[in-house]
Amino acid sequence: MTSQPLPRALPVTDRTRHRRLREQGSVERADLEAILDAGFVCHLGVVVDGRPVVLPTVYGRDEHRLYLHGSVASRSLAADTAVCVTVTHVDGLVLARSVFEHGVNYRSAVIHGTARKVTDPDEKLEGLRLLTEHSAPGQWSYARRPDRRELAATTLLAVSLYEASVKIRTGAPDDGDGPDAERGLWAGVLPLTQAWGVPVPDPALRPGTAVPEHIARRAGTRQG
Repeated sequence: MTSQPLPRALPVTDRTRHRRLREQGSVERADLEAILDAGFVCHLGVVVDGRPVVLPTVYGRDEHRLYLHGSVASRSLAADTAVCVTVTHVDGLVLARSVFEHGVNYRSAVIHGTARKVTDPDEKLEGLRLLTEHSAPGQWSYARRPDRRELAATTLLAVSLYEASVKIRTGAPDDGDGPDAERGLWAGVLPLTQAWGVPVPDPALRPGTAVPEHIARRAGTRQG
């Protein structure tokens, strides 16, 4: 499925306008893409039967859209439904001299749009490939791909990446030049990182089954 290139500057709409902490906001599409590429779990917000529901799910993307995975049994994954998708990375706690000035270093993206149920077989297969490769690069070529029955049992949603809000906070506490600096208290940032561990084999594996290279080389690397 082809589309015209999206503008490199994110459009400022009523839903994406930065009304608070504007200095942390970004309208650069490159920042949106970097945040999405750093993770693989999002939270899908949708109204079901008049009630808000927020569900975690995995995702993948191309230049134009986000693909979200689900089951055909999920009522929340309905076609042509207004949704809000959020991806957040926590990079550290900002510990200031006063509790009021405490904060979080983070990167977040909030995508607004209408979820489209993917029905075209070719797009569905491509969307699942993007989703698989996003979380585990190399796995699509290594593992068995979905058969017709499995494709029928899977719901794939597509959400345009056109309308999104991005915020990023980095750096030290903001009270270093305030009156609380005279208290002599420690202040700074407690970084938070995640890393992939050593692969744990399935006990049902045949003896001698090696860890594939595309999985083994991720051990010890940072996620996010």
